[in-house]
Amino acid sequence: MLCATGVADAQVKWPAITQTNKPWTRWWWEGSAVNKSDLTTVMQQYAKAGLGGLEIVPIYGVKGTEKQWLNFLSPEWMQMLDHTLGEGKKLNLGIDMANGTGWPFGGPWIHEDNAAKTINYKTYTLTEGQTLHEKIFFQQEPLLRFAGQDKVKMEDVKNPVYSNTNLQALALDQIKFPGSFPATLVMAYSNDGQQINLTDKLNTAGDLNWTAPKGSWTIYALFQSLHGKMVERAAPGGEGYAMDHFSLKAIDHYLGKFDESFKGHDLSSLRAFFNDSYEVDDATGQASWTPDFLSEFQKRRGYDLRNYLPALFGKDKEELNSRVIYDYRLTVNDLIYENYTKAWHTWSAQKGKLVRNQAHGSPANILDLYSAIDIPETEGTELLRFKVASSAGNVTGKPLISSESATWLDEHFVSTLGDVKQAIDNYFVGGINHVFYHGLNYSPAKAPFPGWLFYASVHFQPANPFWNDFSTLNNYIAHCQSFLQNSTPDNDVLLYYPFTDIISKTGGALLKHFDAIDKEFKGTGFKENAETMIDHGYAFDYISDKQLLNLRNEGNELLTGKSKYKTIILPNAKLIPLETWQQLMKLASQGATILVYKGLPEDVPGMEKLAERQADYKQSIASLHFINDGNVQKASIGNGQFIIGNDVLQLLDYARIRKETLANDSLSYIRKKNETGSLYFIANKATKAYEGWINLATNASNAVLYNAMTEKAGIARTRQNSDGTLSAYVQMQKGESLLLQTASQTLTGNQYEYFKAAGDAVVINGSWKLHFVEGGPVLPKDVIIQQLQSWTNLPGEEVKKFSGTASYTTNFAKPKGTAKKWSLDLGAVRDNAEVFLNGKKIATLIGPVFSVVIDANALQQKNTLQIKVANTMANRIIDMEKNHENYKVFYNINFPARKATNKGADGLFTAENWSPLPSGLLSNVTLIPMAVLR
Repeated sequence: MLCATGVADAQVKWPAITQTNKPWTRWWWEGSAVNKSDLTTVMQQYAKAGLGGLEIVPIYGVKGTEKQWLNFLSPEWMQMLDHTLGEGKKLNLGIDMANGTGWPFGGPWIHEDNAAKTINYKTYTLTEGQTLHEKIFFQQEPLLRFAGQDKVKMEDVKNPVYSNTNLQALALDQIKFPGSFPATLVMAYSNDGQQINLTDKLNTAGDLNWTAPKGSWTIYALFQSLHGKMVERAAPGGEGYAMDHFSLKAIDHYLGKFDESFKGHDLSSLRAFFNDSYEVDDATGQASWTPDFLSEFQKRRGYDLRNYLPALFGKDKEELNSRVIYDYRLTVNDLIYENYTKAWHTWSAQKGKLVRNQAHGSPANILDLYSAIDIPETEGTELLRFKVASSAGNVTGKPLISSESATWLDEHFVSTLGDVKQAIDNYFVGGINHVFYHGLNYSPAKAPFPGWLFYASVHFQPANPFWNDFSTLNNYIAHCQSFLQNSTPDNDVLLYYPFTDIISKTGGALLKHFDAIDKEFKGTGFKENAETMIDHGYAFDYISDKQLLNLRNEGNELLTGKSKYKTIILPNAKLIPLETWQQLMKLASQGATILVYKGLPEDVPGMEKLAERQADYKQSIASLHFINDGNVQKASIGNGQFIIGNDVLQLLDYARIRKETLANDSLSYIRKKNETGSLYFIANKATKAYEGWINLATNASNAVLYNAMTEKAGIARTRQNSDGTLSAYVQMQKGESLLLQTASQTLTGNQYEYFKAAGDAVVINGSWKLHFVEGGPVLPKDVIIQQLQSWTNLPGEEVKKFSGTASYTTNFAKPKGTAKKWSLDLGAVRDNAEVFLNGKKIATLIGPVFSVVIDANALQQKNTLQIKVANTMANRIIDMEKNHENYKVFYNINFPARKATNKGADGLFTAENWSPLPSGLLSNVTLIPMAVLR
């Protein structure tokens, strides 16, 4: 393999495909209503389609199948897991499983003591000589949130919630039973700064036996209660409260259920356990407390939070409020990191398993949470969001970084393989190298069309007409990941993640959650710097305080994990932990360059030993002597330097950080490295084709181009630049991608072929036989057409209702001319096509451009062209909706609309008002003579 071995005489060839190179998928077991026979059948289909692995996630059930449900982790359920693991071995399908059902972690064995909790407070005022006549109780109002279609009332639910036997039907998201809660802490604060703990003065009836001494007093009473969050989308046997993610006792209890169920079962072929994001607080209120929080706080922060409740709740001076809320949130961060994430990872490692985790949404530094597990996983559509998971993986040397991919692309039933490919390319650019589709439902053979479905909008099901061509997309992803997984990051910049600034902000709720960069870091120098660097071709990763402490110098470079970096950017951070600053000073003194956007941090956060830490920080800052140097200010320290400037591009230029100018050409990219040289994945996200020379910010002699979709590969046209870098010539259709591998040694093998049009397009005229191959609800009759158009425009109703595959066949004479190559252009296609010429398959095309270059030798004097086109599921669904055929038969969240305009009277998705979507070949098919560029 050229890109991995570096052998000079290696021929240009593709790496072998492994199980992990292939895309994997989330695999929902609805109601866990699985059986061995159907499991074997569907897994064979998945393997044949080119999937590499499956992630089992039990989920809510299908109506009418209740007798088939298996309770999660029951002996019967474990038998199905055993069978699945066995079939996975036979079929070379890897298996992961969620450490729960739905999300977040929780279940019927989580009772009040281990469930997520919240803290409430009330205040009372007294002056000298007064006593409180009001009873101190917190009256909790009833709260009920549910996701099912049947309206649920509070009186329908028994207390405790885990005593209910119909939780699938209830589909609860959150519940708080009404009642009075006693205070767990009562503190009095005087106007002259005194604090008195009055908890022992409170009796069980809620009476406070205390007379206020001299001064004015404010009494704070804290009330701990259940947050009430339930496991969302829970499977049978998995319904119940979400666990307390701050408590080591809770996670030990939670995982103990798995220990008990796993006894006597061979899990050796199970690869990893998985968690589908934090999502505890996508509810009313926040899970903001744990029973031993006050003692944990004092142990970690060095002072008693009881003395600062007014500041905790934003009622003291602004600076004090900021410092106390920072310490509170930092303690929450520590508890999630240690008592949940690391404890779960330790448990999994003891079983010889990996952990895949979606940390986003947590009220903690998610860079550190991602670092604490084996495979960080992201989701969504934001490139800056992807980079949180990939940065953590890059900085800590993790070989795999995964993505929950293509969850919501468009409305139900209309997303195409081409749409998915564009989404996947964006993940690759964001540093992802281990794709998981979202997703695939187990659906038994007897299930009528469209089968069992999940409520996300892209349905990777065998019932989907694109399934026959699914292997083409999977093969593309496998080829890409065979390179991306066998290379290491090649980013130059570490962008400091200003977690401290965010968790020091006052106002709003107690907790800050970290998910989308656009939301949490809006208006910050961090977001501004990140966007600027992406737009101008600078390669970077984020870095946290904890990760930064593990950096070490190698001359002027910074080492961490398997990566080397050239510089760190402080993005106008206002606050910085003292130990972080001291590490930056140490790194700079040993040779590092620290870039400072706009200004140095103003202060250190938190309360513990504040005066001492502030003095140390000010003294350290004072030791830096900045001088003007053009547009920047520079301070030398030891072998390194700090550089301050108001323009991040000027800072990067001053520090001589390389940039990739291909970003200016509307090309998206990621640069990595391997033993041979630099590896680029390049995607053309523009609306038109790109052709020309791209300059690469890497020293090399030559390069190889790989087109993972067409499997075309060869030595690229290159030229050496005066600075030792390389330029390569590329041709890319819109939506197309290339892998480019540089090398310093002489390469042998095929030259990459470039083409240009050498004449006018020749329309393939004549009649076409249209034959409907497979699909439904019925196969329309064959028809001869003279003009290519959407088959939904043809006479009759059957063609308008049809979802499936149709074959277009025509005969044509070899066009005149001496061209050695021809581009066969299918024009507009809805939605993917297999192309056969003279009985031989030449391509599967998924768009957005539907053309393929063929050798003139493949053309005979008389030719037969067959094009099999598959549309989406939509037209058949439209017909079902109009006939009121009910396929939305799911408990819990049944089938929501992606767009409000597609919501029916029942609140569910409907396509009843849609017109049939265009399907098939919509325009002329042409042959264009091509010349090879020399």
